[in-house]
Amino acid sequence: MSSAKIGGIIFLVKMEIQNPKSKIQTRRVRVGIDVGGTFTDVVVIDNDSREVVSQLKVPTTHSATEGVALGIINAIERALRELKISPEDVIFIAHSTTQATNALLEGDVAQVGVIGLGSGVEGWKAKLDTRIPPIQLAPNQFLKAQHEFVSSKNFDEALISKIVENFQSKGAEVIAVSEAFGVDRTENEEKIAGIVRGKGIFATSGHEVSSLYGLRTRTRTAVLNGAILPKMIHTATMTDECVKRAGISAPLMIMRSDGGVMSVDEVHRRPIMTMLSGPAAGIAGALMYERVSDGIFIEVGGTSADISVIRDGQPQTKAAKVGGHRTYLNTLDVRTLAIAGGSMVREKDGAIVDVGARSAHIAGLAYSTFQTPEIFENATLVHLRPTKHDTDDYIAIETAGGERFALTPTCAANLLGLIPETAFARGNSEAARAAFKPLAEKLGVTVEDAAKRVLDVSCAKVQKQIDELIVEYNLDRATVELVGGGGGAASLVPYSGKLMNLPARLAKKAEVISTIGVALAMVRDMIERNITNPSPEQILQVRREASDAVIKIGALPASVEVQIEVDTRRNLVRAIAFGTTELKKDENKLSISGFENCLESAARSMKVQASAIKIAAETSGFYVFVSEILKKTFFGLFTNARQIVRVVDKTGVVRLQRNNAEVHISDVEAIARNLESVINKLTDFGDAGRALPDIHLLTGARIINLSGLAELEQVVVLAKTELENLPPDEKLVIVAAPRSN
Repeated sequence: MSSAKIGGIIFLVKMEIQNPKSKIQTRRVRVGIDVGGTFTDVVVIDNDSREVVSQLKVPTTHSATEGVALGIINAIERALRELKISPEDVIFIAHSTTQATNALLEGDVAQVGVIGLGSGVEGWKAKLDTRIPPIQLAPNQFLKAQHEFVSSKNFDEALISKIVENFQSKGAEVIAVSEAFGVDRTENEEKIAGIVRGKGIFATSGHEVSSLYGLRTRTRTAVLNGAILPKMIHTATMTDECVKRAGISAPLMIMRSDGGVMSVDEVHRRPIMTMLSGPAAGIAGALMYERVSDGIFIEVGGTSADISVIRDGQPQTKAAKVGGHRTYLNTLDVRTLAIAGGSMVREKDGAIVDVGARSAHIAGLAYSTFQTPEIFENATLVHLRPTKHDTDDYIAIETAGGERFALTPTCAANLLGLIPETAFARGNSEAARAAFKPLAEKLGVTVEDAAKRVLDVSCAKVQKQIDELIVEYNLDRATVELVGGGGGAASLVPYSGKLMNLPARLAKKAEVISTIGVALAMVRDMIERNITNPSPEQILQVRREASDAVIKIGALPASVEVQIEVDTRRNLVRAIAFGTTELKKDENKLSISGFENCLESAARSMKVQASAIKIAAETSGFYVFVSEILKKTFFGLFTNARQIVRVVDKTGVVRLQRNNAEVHISDVEAIARNLESVINKLTDFGDAGRALPDIHLLTGARIINLSGLAELEQVVVLAKTELENLPPDEKLVIVAAPRSN
């Protein structure tokens, strides 16, 4: 254990390698940085083994001239120095940031001027749609965009210059350009943005932030993007320069709101993509480090808990809203609750009326469980207001010496012995017991019952949100697993699982899972197009655009994979591309789990005995296990059979699960014929039309997702594209499930 003193605060750093001089100097590492409101967390990860080499904290430098960039570089330099790592050994470096989110939430934004474009019949509507009403960012804080409209067929540099000068005289710092159907013809937006940038002024445009139709929403998104552009460019540029001065040649990457990372150049164009990158980092950690395939991830801090769904190894996303207004920004669907490890207890008339929303740090109180038991001798229960706007039913424990400490879910869980010994939230159970005594006396119960009541009230909020997500995403409750991350996870997640009778576990290194997610995140981008009845050629074109986009922002071409979704109701084609900045070794060869362990993983997931499972197929990277379930129907007169399928990679992780599916063997040469046979057999016909089955192809260590497409021809063309570099006799496995599954 080593220590360092920064800003008058001493931090302990857990060193995981016994002899850094001999082992770490030649080690290729990945550095992840999570910039929080109070601290900036750093992890260093061995690139080959994916093991955490070290983790540390430094204060976040909000007030420094360099802004949060100074804290980031302090963290990088300290990590390299303490671990004796050479800068050239850093092959990947990325950070997440709350700066974009905080700027919008606090109204700390630049003023924006909008130049709307249009002509002909659509001109009058374009003029209305590019005039964006004030957007409320915070109480009494509005983003008010200035507006001018010009004919897209009749403008020149002199006219644009005059408009820009007028905007500037009224305080505008950024110009947003938006034209009707600008996603189809980008020339005018690019020309005007070029004129503006030529004058040394920040500019953004509608087609840069979204390729979807919908001029009003696209313009609104561009306005929000422009509002945070100056501050985000300043921070990204300064951080990038600091990283280069440190001698690190790996390009700096920044966390996106959808769980991927992007380059600094891309931040200069679309800083709005960094919104909510904090919660996104936690989910990225669950996917890449914990390798969660299906589950509900709960990241618990001291003030709030973020809850999100992972299905088939993919986080669920939605269109973000700002000030109640829809945008074309896709973010992870994260549900934030005002309950966490540090939430304060509220008591009135001898009953616990609530836990939260205020947390201990808001009231300036330390947790009782992190003290010594003796301090609470003759302590009393007191009521207080954490802020002047709060009610007076929040409680604290006041010692005989006049010090006050908070009772929190973390204290309750420690009292009840629920916190694992290695968990970040582990405290002194006897101190918690002594601190809870005055509350227990007020409630007329034992200290254990008082602690249980605190956790019951706290975790009921978590349970309610999870129940809603299970219904909303049509999750199979029998396969739902709760995975906890964050420093407060041990306080709430295991108890919530117990209340709901669901399996629950803590992620490894839960307290820094977000930072790990940053270090392991993949380069990601998404292309969306509005296309009615898309042809296979049009879908392939969108796929190529997505692949090119993710390569442009840092992914190596050989690492890129693309997932296609077709939404026939909204005439939407979406291509999600992701890749890495370096070619990795085959992870399955690094940590083979063994067949028996993989079989046990499948059995636990299916909730059956291992003896009831058969292996249906195998590739170099996966085992495909099946088990048949018989169910009596119509008073036992009929028996229905369904086949449960689990695809387990050879490290023992369940990567795909279906509770009613078929498994078919094919090769590349016969894939078109076999896909047609399977799809025709399992296609559903209903009131909403034809629904093709979910299709996944397994080849080697890859899972190719062909679900979400509308036509057989689309599936076949995409499958051929994904498999085009494989030999004709390469073995494939088809896992197909009816869409209603």
